[in-house]
Amino acid sequence: MLSVRNLSKKWAEFSLKNINLDVKDMEYFAVLGPTGAGKTLLLELIAGFHRPDKGEIWMDGQALTDLPPEKRAVGFVYQDYSLFPHLTVEENVGFGLRLRKISKSEARKKMQQTMHALNISGLAKRYPKTLSGGEQQKTALARALVLEPSVLLLDEPLSAVDARARERLREELKNIHNKFGTTTIHVTHDHEEAILLGDRIGVMNDGRIIQVGDPDEIFRKPKSEFIANFVGVENIFRGKSKVKGGIAKIDIGKGVEIEAVGEKGGEVKACIRPEEIIVSKRPVKSSGRNMLRGPISEISDRGPTVRLRVDAGREFTVVITKKSFTDMRLKIGSKVYLAFKASSVHVI
Repeated sequence: MLSVRNLSKKWAEFSLKNINLDVKDMEYFAVLGPTGAGKTLLLELIAGFHRPDKGEIWMDGQALTDLPPEKRAVGFVYQDYSLFPHLTVEENVGFGLRLRKISKSEARKKMQQTMHALNISGLAKRYPKTLSGGEQQKTALARALVLEPSVLLLDEPLSAVDARARERLREELKNIHNKFGTTTIHVTHDHEEAILLGDRIGVMNDGRIIQVGDPDEIFRKPKSEFIANFVGVENIFRGKSKVKGGIAKIDIGKGVEIEAVGEKGGEVKACIRPEEIIVSKRPVKSSGRNMLRGPISEISDRGPTVRLRVDAGREFTVVITKKSFTDMRLKIGSKVYLAFKASSVHVI
């Protein structure tokens, strides 16, 4: 297990502040946050590229804080991959092994095994400039993994590839993690990437880790309005809550009241993800406690899905499939019913 305790570091006009984090053995841990949150600096401190102003880093009971990078058993892959342009793929992969003065036969064996596992054996004699973004990424991963690190650090590893390649490479990263089982910390600003890859997610902002949990907890039970906004909740309403029998009735203004499961009374924020809301042209027969009605004020076609804005006293954002949208023949001004369960409303 990797353990970070009270880690702080001032850096130019920015600082990390009392970071506490535990990453389990063989876990794929995603660090999610906006640009400038301090994500890369956190990785660089774990790798040993900078010394913290205070705090400690431990791995498997060993203190790493004062060890140089080469003594930490940590692999690092930057978002631009940082491949050596004058070296072939196999020379890039074997670079760290040569620095460790491993015998040529042993080094070749490790290189071949790692390149085979990542399906880049056929690229061995190619140079980085001739590779696609995905091929460069896998070469950089092979260079890190061939050293058999205890922890693999990935700094925005998918940001340099196009959207189509990004989806394929997410699957590649999953497969690589399953093959090698290396404890991985993956930094990203993309919440879809975090939810698809992370066993757990740590949300970071302004130099602090502000929530840690599994993907469902982060995306459906955010602890703050910032996190709710960042992970795409979209429907966030301030209101007054009155609780009775484990059900909160929340007045969100303009004559609209919604119900939620919970015990929080008083001034609250009610959060509902857009995909949790059912849209229908007729009243919905379901166990949902909440049903509202209003006209569609905005339509945004997103390809396989359509995003609607509905004025049901308060404006709600909902997401439905393209098929549902077409079947219901919806248009601006169409009046629709919105239905959602009380358990779909998260109260903060």
